[in-house]
Parts: sequence; C-alpha cells; structure tokens
Amino acid sequence: MNKKIVFISDTHNKHKYLTSNAYDNILGGGDVLVHSGDVSGMGKSHEIKDFLNWFSKTPFTHKIFIAGNHDFHFESYHEIAIEYKEQGVHYLFDSEIVIDGIKFYGSPWQPEFHDWAFNLPRGAKLAEKWSKIPEDTDILITHGPAYGILDVVPGGGRVGCEELYKRIFEVKPTIHVCGHIHDSYGQKSIDGVEFLNASVLNEQYNYSNKPIVVELNVETKELNYI
Repeated sequence: MNKKIVFISDTHNKHKYLTSNAYDNILGGGDVLVHSGDVSGMGKSHEIKDFLNWFSKTPFTHKIFIAGNHDFHFESYHEIAIEYKEQGVHYLFDSEIVIDGIKFYGSPWQPEFHDWAFNLPRGAKLAEKWSKIPEDTDILITHGPAYGILDVVPGGGRVGCEELYKRIFEVKPTIHVCGHIHDSYGQKSIDGVEFLNASVLNEQYNYSNKPIVVELNVETKELNYI
C-alpha cells in the first residue's frame, strides 16, 4: 500500500500562497502533509491561529507539523493545536505519531543562534534531545538540518547540527526532513537515508521552491518522488 506524503517548511505567514490559484494550488491533496517548522514570522498567537486555520483545511487526511525558531508561541503553549485534532492536525514536540504503520517523530531544536526559539548550545544538550528519537522512526522531522547535509548558508558556511547527524545514522530513518536554511532546499540520498530540505521560501522570503512529494510504500518503506 502506497501513501502520498507532501513536505513543506518555512512558510513564514505565506502559507496561503500554496493554495492560491495564482500559484496553481500546488497542495492538491494526499495522505499526509508535513511541515518542518517556521510557520510564522515571529510566533505571535494570531499568526499561529491563522496558520492552523489554513493548515487544518488543506486537503490531506493527516497534517503534521513542528515548530521552528521563529515560532516563539510554542515555547510556552504547546496545546494550541489540540482544538484542530479532529481535523487531522498533529503537532509534534519531541514526540511521535504512527499513521498507517509509518512512524513520524518531530522535534524543533537547533544549534544556538542569536535569541531565537528552541535554541540549544551545540554538544551534550542537543545530543540529549536527539537521544529521544525512537530507533524505529520512519520519518524524522526536525526544523534544522544535520551538519554537512543541506545546511549551507549564503556565503558558504555550514550550520547544521553534528549531534543530529550522529543520531540519524544510528536510527537510519527512511526520510529525514528539515527546513530552516532556505537556500539549501533540495534532496540528497546518503547511506540509505533520504534527506530533504523542504523550505518553500528563499532567503528573501519569496516563494521559490515547490513542495517535495513522495509516494511511500507502507510495507517496504520504498519511496518514489512524484
């Protein structure tokens, strides 16, 4: 049995572009829609509500998302998405959900950078967060990338997390999806793991990258890009 899964990230209040006729309504529907964080500009409650009202109405059976470094409101109020659960919305915060035999695990943390949300210093504190990722995770959702993989910022530096890299290759999920670094949008296959950076906006916060769409076989975990 195959499931159509669509990945997006870093919409920064511009989520309605993805269901606008002017942009060809590119979220045409499927089994699962995954958002890897930064749903808002500065994480204000009205921004989050606007996103959730939109997200809950997208034509997917299940809608999964995590917070990102812009989404401050989730640092103190994790229950905000509960009222949307009956509409298929699942908010993951160092937590998991199994849908049709596929285990999704989501976490918002990333290496410290200025005074953003969900920041932790590199090293032991991040390693502690990543140690919670279950060994049988199929799709890992984090906001930030692993070090050296889809993590290049303008100017050429790499900003991904070293501890996340280590944990990913211990767990070996079928897919690791992130966002955060807009200009590193894309896909890489490394040692049996599909790495995705699903940022739909570029560094100028203009819509430039299409959602990444896969068809995943529930039994074999084999996937094809659509």
